[in-house]
Amino acid sequence: MSEQLNPLWKHFIQAVEEEVKPALGCTEPVSLALACAIAAEQLPGEVTRIEAWVSPNLMKNGLGVTVPGTGMVGLPIAAALGAIGGNPHGGLEVLKGVPADAIARAKAMLAEGKVQVGLQEPCDEILYSRACVYAGEASASVTIAGGHTRVVQIMRQGECCFELNEQPQGEEVDPLAVMSHASLAQILSFAEQVPFSAIRFILEAARLNDALSREGLKGNWGLHIGATLVRQRERGFIASDLGSEILVRTSAASDARMGGATLPAMSNSGSGNQGIAATLPVLVVAEHLQAGEEKLARALMLSHLTAIYIHYQLPRLSALCAATTAAMGAAAGMVWLLDGRYETIAMAINSMIGDVSGMICDGAANSCAMKVSTSVGSAWKAVMMALDNSAVAGNEGIVTNDVEQSIANLCALACGSMQATDRQIIEIMASKAR
Repeated sequence: MSEQLNPLWKHFIQAVEEEVKPALGCTEPVSLALACAIAAEQLPGEVTRIEAWVSPNLMKNGLGVTVPGTGMVGLPIAAALGAIGGNPHGGLEVLKGVPADAIARAKAMLAEGKVQVGLQEPCDEILYSRACVYAGEASASVTIAGGHTRVVQIMRQGECCFELNEQPQGEEVDPLAVMSHASLAQILSFAEQVPFSAIRFILEAARLNDALSREGLKGNWGLHIGATLVRQRERGFIASDLGSEILVRTSAASDARMGGATLPAMSNSGSGNQGIAATLPVLVVAEHLQAGEEKLARALMLSHLTAIYIHYQLPRLSALCAATTAAMGAAAGMVWLLDGRYETIAMAINSMIGDVSGMICDGAANSCAMKVSTSVGSAWKAVMMALDNSAVAGNEGIVTNDVEQSIANLCALACGSMQATDRQIIEIMASKAR
């Protein structure tokens, strides 16, 4: 990173580097798989049994999602696969390259009833997993809390051998903390003016998520929404235009990810679907405009950083479907490619807040691709309205004339009253599981 960058821009880049990472599979089961992989690494022999406990929100997002390469859903298969074949140093790609024999052994462990996953109660952490892995009489446990890959404790045979030191180190600033003092105007200025060389890395998001989209169109993944829309487009039921191409390619990437494809997504804020929603619409519009790499990189940086900025004001997991807020980032990126003005970006985001702010998150599953599709469809509609100088007015609902206040109002709902909604969603899902 160039030393000539001003401090705010450096923090913006660090925030994107922290929050935009490759992830293979839904990140909540992957978090448990990582805990199991790290625990298994501490053991001298073959894994024989696993006991794990997770937070209600992590359980919510792990009940119905397919674990890549297994054709199975749920947290137990993720735990077993992580312990038997996972890469303990792989982070969100802990399950990348797991061999077929490890998948077979993991399934056998489940069939023998040797994997148990329960709720951690009480649990103050939204993201929490604790895995105790056994190899005969030997045991090791790993706790991840406060983030998908944030290991806070490792124990062997009941003895603590690692505990995260929470003491601040010198003058170092949390790159995400800068979001509490940032603004959309500053993010736009950064995306337009930062040297291309400092943000070229964001093009990897386009490469990874485009590959996932192409896989989604080839295979029968998940709800195969993208492939279905292509077939209906060929029948003349929907138009073959830029708007439908955005829906097709974005939905297809989510189809593949939620359906268990063994390709990584470039995530945003700990979610592959958020990364997909922030990337594919911008890429499709850039291709339509025949924009070069630098233009695409700036639009992607604006999209991903806007998504991070909004999500920073939310709980890490909540009852609000964050595909909506990631797609607000995409709206900003698309507007910038087509128009470039802050006022137009603000109108588009305001319209989205007036449109999809009530979409709930009821766990990770194939239906997430529907919500991704709805979110990017709303983004494109809001962009088209903004380009025509039309937007949801500031006297309507939670929307105000100041887009920053509109975002704050939306996030206040997620942090406040929607916490009760989240608890009721988890109760409904738990009763179904029983």
